[in-house]
Amino acid sequence: MMVRWSVCRISLGLPACGLPSARHNSSMPVVRQALSPDNSSTVQAFGEIPGLWRNGLANLYSFWKLDGFRNIHRVMVHNFNTFGPIYREKIGYYDSVNIIKPEDAAILFKAEGHYPKRLTVEAWTSYRDYRNRKYGVLLKNGEDWRSNRVILNREVISPKVLGNFVPLLDEVGQDFVARVHKKIERSGQGKWTTDLSQELFKYALESVGSVLYGERLGLMLDYINPEAQHFIDCISLMFKTTSPMLYIPPAMLRRVGAKIWRDHVEAWDGIFNQADRCIQNIYRTMRQDTNTHGKYPGVLASLLVLDKLSIEDIKASVTELMAGGVDTTSITLLWTLYELARHPDLQEELRAEVAVARQSTQGDMLQMLKMIPLVKGALKETLRLHPVAVSLQRYITEDIVIQNYHIPCGTLVQLGLYAMGRDPDVFPRPEKYLPSRWLRTENQYFRSLGFGFGPRQCLGRRIAETEMQLFLIHVRITAQHISFLHGLHLNPCRPSASAVEGGRATAMFVRP
Repeated sequence: MMVRWSVCRISLGLPACGLPSARHNSSMPVVRQALSPDNSSTVQAFGEIPGLWRNGLANLYSFWKLDGFRNIHRVMVHNFNTFGPIYREKIGYYDSVNIIKPEDAAILFKAEGHYPKRLTVEAWTSYRDYRNRKYGVLLKNGEDWRSNRVILNREVISPKVLGNFVPLLDEVGQDFVARVHKKIERSGQGKWTTDLSQELFKYALESVGSVLYGERLGLMLDYINPEAQHFIDCISLMFKTTSPMLYIPPAMLRRVGAKIWRDHVEAWDGIFNQADRCIQNIYRTMRQDTNTHGKYPGVLASLLVLDKLSIEDIKASVTELMAGGVDTTSITLLWTLYELARHPDLQEELRAEVAVARQSTQGDMLQMLKMIPLVKGALKETLRLHPVAVSLQRYITEDIVIQNYHIPCGTLVQLGLYAMGRDPDVFPRPEKYLPSRWLRTENQYFRSLGFGFGPRQCLGRRIAETEMQLFLIHVRITAQHISFLHGLHLNPCRPSASAVEGGRATAMFVRP
C-alpha cells in the first residue's frame, strides 16, 4: 500500500538582503516597462551605450558597499529599469554589455561563432593553473573545447542516453521517498522536521554521483560517510568563495595570501580528491569484474572504455559536472517545492497528470517522462522566476548592432535571465507562477534558457532535467499536500547558482 505524506511547512531564515517574502507576490522584483533608445536610423557608437562603465574601480567600491556580490540579480533589474533594455557596465576589470530582450538574445547567439566563449570564471582557472590541473570542458575554449565537447555530448546529453540514466535516477528518487517515510515512522509523532535544503543537496549529489560514477554514495542513509559530507561542504565553500573573485583578480588575492583564496583552494582540493577516490574505485571494479550483467556502469566508466579522451581530460570534465550539478539542481527543486507550497490547486493538477501517465504506461518511468508536460512546465517556470544562472554570457566574434547600438567584436555580452523572467513585455503577469504558460503553442523562442543555448549549453542538462522530473513524479505520487507557514527567502547570489545562504530551509513532512 502506498503511504502518503505531505510537506506542511517550508520556512527559511536569512539575512535581510534576501528576496522579499514571497507571501506577497507583488513585492517580487519586476522589470518595469523598458525604456527605448533613440530609434533613428543612425547606429549609435559603442561609447554611447548608457550605463556605469567609465570608472571601474569606483563602481567596484559602490558595488561592494551595496552588497552587490549577494544581490547581482537585484542590481541587474535596477539597471535595466534605469537605463533600458541595454546597458554597459564595468565593475573592477569586468566590462560587459547587458541585454534583456529575446530578440536581442537571438542576435547575440548568432554572433557566438564556431567556438562559443562565455565568461571565464578566473577563480576556477586560477586554481587549476595553481595546482597544475587540466581544464574540463566547462573551462576549455577553441578547438580543444569543441573536440572534447563532441565526445562528451554523445555520452552525457544525447537523447539516446536517457535510457541509461533513468533506472539509476529512479532508484535514488524511490530511496528519497522511503527515507522520508522512515523518518516519519521513527518520530512516533507522524511528522519529521528537517533542513530541506540539505536533504535536497544530498539527493542531488547522490543522483549525479550515481550517473557519473555508477555507484551510490549512501547519502540517503542515516549515517553519511565523512568523505561524502566533506565533499558537500567543499562544494558549498567553492561557490561561496567564487563570487567575490569575479571582480577582484584571483592572482592578486593569491599574492597577498587572502583567506578567500586559501578557502577556494581548499574547497577545490576536496572536490578533486573525492573525484580521484571515485575514479580509483571504478578502475578497481573494472579489473575485478568485467561482467556488469547489462547494467549501465556510469558516464566515467563509459568514457574510460571508449578511450577517446585522456584520463586527465575525463577526470577534469567529470569533476566539473559533479561539482556543478549538485548545488544548482537542489536549489531549483527547493524553489519548485516552495512554489508548489503556495499553489495547492496546481499540486492537484500535477498529481492528476502523473497518475494518468503512470496508469497509461504501467509505471514505466522512461515512458512516463514523455507524458508529463505540466511537470516539465513547472520546472521551466521555476527556472524563469529563479534561474540557476543570473545571466548567460558570450564573447561575440563579429560586430553586431543591438537596440541600435554598435557592439564591437570581442565584447562580453550578457543576457539577464533573472531580469528577463520578470519583464512584462516578455512574460505577461511575470510575478505569477504559471506552469501552464509553457503549454501554449505560441512562440517561446529564446525565452526558456535556464540551461543555456546552442553548442555551449549546460552539458549536464539531460541529467539535471531527468533527475528533477523524476523527483517531482515521486513526490506527487506519495505526497498529498504541500503548504507553507512562513515566507521562504532565497538569494541567487552566486555566479552559477541560486543560493541559500545564512539560513535553513526548514520543512515538516506530515503523514495525513
